[in-house]
Amino acid sequence: MNRRYLLKAFAASAPLLASTSLVAAPKPNWHALAQDVRAQMAWAWRNYVERCFGQDQIKPVSGGAEPFFFPGGPPLGLSIVEALDTLYVMGLDAEAEEGIRWIADHLNFDIDGELQVFETGIRIVGGLLSGWHGTKEKKLLALAKDMADRLSPAFTKSPTGMPYRFVNLRTGAVRDPVSFPAEIGTYIAEWGTLSKATGDKRYYDMAKRATQALFERRSKIDLVADTINIETGAWGSRRASIGPPSDSYFEYLWDGWQLFGDADFKRMYDVHTAAIVKYQAQEMNGDLWFPQVDFETGQIQDHHQSELAAFYAGLLAQGGDMARSKAYLASWAKVQAKFGVLPEGYDYARAVAERVTNELRPEFVDSCLNLFLLEPDDRYRELARLHYEMMKTSSRAAYGFTIVDDISTTPMKQGDLCPGYWWSEQMKYYWLLFSDTDRFDYKTNYLSTEGNVFVGLK
Repeated sequence: MNRRYLLKAFAASAPLLASTSLVAAPKPNWHALAQDVRAQMAWAWRNYVERCFGQDQIKPVSGGAEPFFFPGGPPLGLSIVEALDTLYVMGLDAEAEEGIRWIADHLNFDIDGELQVFETGIRIVGGLLSGWHGTKEKKLLALAKDMADRLSPAFTKSPTGMPYRFVNLRTGAVRDPVSFPAEIGTYIAEWGTLSKATGDKRYYDMAKRATQALFERRSKIDLVADTINIETGAWGSRRASIGPPSDSYFEYLWDGWQLFGDADFKRMYDVHTAAIVKYQAQEMNGDLWFPQVDFETGQIQDHHQSELAAFYAGLLAQGGDMARSKAYLASWAKVQAKFGVLPEGYDYARAVAERVTNELRPEFVDSCLNLFLLEPDDRYRELARLHYEMMKTSSRAAYGFTIVDDISTTPMKQGDLCPGYWWSEQMKYYWLLFSDTDRFDYKTNYLSTEGNVFVGLK
């Protein structure tokens, strides 16, 4: 991966990033496209309100509801919490107020049941904090603090500081010490923002301690494997990956530096990034990919790429490696051009889709936005426009937008679920890319791994 290769890879990626195949097409009307995104969001929200308001997730084909946290138990209004700051930044103020009223009247965390700490942290705590950032509604901040307090035993009862995976909201009982980097190191943004908002440093400290405990157990070549016992600190696998279940750990190393200026996080990010570039970056057929490798030797294990790994193009850009960032985004752009809709899993050595589902993932557009924020250029908007138009073609159903069970069929076979993150992530990314909204600071901002805005809402 020398400089000559990177320059060559960037040159090869330029036509794809510029969408030369559409050069004869008229330049998109970005304002009109943004208004279409806003209209689709409002339409989907109205269907959710009318059919299953307060439930975690809507089933857009049948019109039913799907629990996320407690099957058979009380819903936590996940889609409402995830949608709040998206509704706000789109100027859908009546809808945002509708969501806040439901939260104020119905959301209660005094439940004798256990939640996954990671998902609850990035979705519920993060969603409430970003909603509070936009609206300054005090109830949202109080609920975010309440949930973080209920999740805290997962950290405080751990002998290493790395959190248990599950905790009972009422009793504080913890469960499952076998965890993963993303579920250990994806807290500093939410917990640190909560510390800043409340003046209580405990949240920041427990999130940082968990991250440092994981980092200190890295291999001699500075990689982490994807499974670890948080009680003993013993690794449970040898597989290093930028994708799940490790992905957002790397994001939050950079975020701890970006949000709080904590040099310890910057050092951890730099150490891991240097190792990833040295041992995992691989050129194949002119494209840049990041295979899974043995975390102690760097030997390649497989060539699978999860769609979730597409976030790494944006993270590389944030860290200043624009050449690799653009090359990796171009690799994914070719996959999008090949299939129309990104498959959940792709084997780049065989150039085949290993998993033919599409879970309405936002990571590719997340990278487009991160690059656009650093380098405002219509190339990134164009890639996001193609992503948006194909989402409308493949995923729009009677009552909203749904996952796709098989992208290889004609027409693509739809599933029946709109994940909560759809409201928080790609609809917000599309809007920010196309709208030039005055409710968002395009120069100074921060979006979490779940797309929640903690800095930059006006």
